[in-house]
Amino acid sequence: MQTSTCEIADRIYRISTCVPDAAPGGFTFNQFLIDADEPLLFHTGLRQMFPLVSEAVGRIVPLSRLRWITFGHVEADECGAMNEFLAAAPQAEVAHGATGCMVSLDDLCNRPPRKLADGEAWDLGGKRVRHIDTPHVPHNWEARVLFEESTGTLFCGDLFTHTGNGPALVESDIVGPAMAAEALFHATSLSPATAPTIRTLAKLEPQALALMHGSSRRSRCGEALMQLADAYEAMARAH
Repeated sequence: MQTSTCEIADRIYRISTCVPDAAPGGFTFNQFLIDADEPLLFHTGLRQMFPLVSEAVGRIVPLSRLRWITFGHVEADECGAMNEFLAAAPQAEVAHGATGCMVSLDDLCNRPPRKLADGEAWDLGGKRVRHIDTPHVPHNWEARVLFEESTGTLFCGDLFTHTGNGPALVESDIVGPAMAAEALFHATSLSPATAPTIRTLAKLEPQALALMHGSSRRSRCGEALMQLADAYEAMARAH
């Protein structure tokens, strides 16, 4: 496996590792680094990927400078290496929503995590991020997203998950591939709140969608979110 890096917005870097046999055409595991006065890592990757991911992070900023470790929800591919990163970065803290801290992270983290209120924002020094709770969307009670306000980058977690090893950034359709992956994995928690929650994210008018699995997008992002909400709403009606 090889890990690549790409700047998808001003001082926001996608770190991507494709696992060829994880899905048809391969499956990418992506982390995102915000290079600010207080650097922030969104997703740590699997614990076994720590050597690859940490080396890639270290090419952009020294690991010891990492200040914040964040992720969408508590799964191995999103936060499996958080304690390895905490060990490598003595000043780093895990930051997550209060639910995630209560049900998992207060116990799992080697240092106490910072509990974030829904809508809470904080200044990284040159970048400003906002935490938004999205319970059960796309899955897990503690699910959340992060929005970087200066670039309009929405860190989507598992929303828009799709297979393949495409370019870091695309302007093409990501909703169709996401629904194809949904038919393959059945990973989304369908409920009356799924589509409305996604439509709320569209109101942020994001300028970039940073995806955990698949290519990120930097055009018509609000439109893509509305289309994704419509697709899940139709799926829920069909069930």
